Amino acid sequence: MQFKLALGKSFRTIPLATALLFAASFTAYAQNPAAVDEMAGYMDFIEYGGGVIFAEQIPKAEYENIMVIDARDANQFAKEHIPGAVNIEWRQVLNERDNIPTDKMVLIYCNTGSLSAQAGFALRVAGHENVRILQGGFEEWKAKGGFEANARAAGQTPKE
Repeated sequence: MQFKLALGKSFRTIPLATALLFAASFTAYAQNPAAVDEMAGYMDFIEYGGGVIFAEQIPKAEYENIMVIDARDANQFAKEHIPGAVNIEWRQVLNERDNIPTDKMVLIYCNTGSLSAQAGFALRVAGHENVRILQGGFEEWKAKGGFEANARAAGQTPKE
């Protein structure tokens, strides 16, 4: 699925591309045919965008049905985070995957989307197809109105 938004500014590179380049750069994985086969199989069938979602696509009421993961470190989480989020540092998501549901949407974010893209890619390759990566991360979520981003994009609330 492809999304086009007329926001008067150019798009940033989708964070998943960062994750793919990061994952592809490890020689250890290149020498592990099983890991390469798993990633290749995933890439063959992933939808366009690789699980990326924009803040504008999430209605405020839906957050009650979503597990939100803040993939930043504990200090950043303690300072500020999306209300209701749990803190699982991006490097630990696979270790915590048994605590991450597979039967409802999981939204993962970091500051800008690059670290959460890596964590989201890892979870999706590990079978968590319900994981969505917040495009632009926490900073863009706040800039677009947070929980009100969907309503703002639909013209239902005035921009401040």
